[in-house]
Amino acid sequence: MKNELTKQLRRDEDEVLSAYQDHLGYWTIGVGRLIDKRKGGGITPEESAYLLNNDIDKRQAELLRRAPWMEGLDPARFGVMLNMAFQMGVDGLLGFQNTLAMVKAGDYAGAAAGMLNSKWATQTPARAQRLSVQMRSGVWQ
Repeated sequence: MKNELTKQLRRDEDEVLSAYQDHLGYWTIGVGRLIDKRKGGGITPEESAYLLNNDIDKRQAELLRRAPWMEGLDPARFGVMLNMAFQMGVDGLLGFQNTLAMVKAGDYAGAAAGMLNSKWATQTPARAQRLSVQMRSGVWQ
């Protein structure tokens, strides 16, 4: 029954893989999944964790494909790279050429200073401060 119902709902509801407004103007995603807070929509913490894990895996794969040297970083410093790539995309992170050169060379204090001397740090100062401490120390913050 569930298999047939799934096919039927995909046909009748359609499947849209980005947020859209349904015919009543409520935000929806997927196969008729209401996410509009005005109507009690949203996702569960488990669904959020599932999406986050998928996003981390995708970002990590892309980052290692484009900067394979990062595989040699310790987990906390690689975590900094992933956190930054998560926020600004891999292209955004790879734009930090001088900082990345210092990370690659093991100059973590210099890299931490470079992180703080950026437009990114002025846009999200608390995050930049935490991540620069993590880069410098190699300890998760």
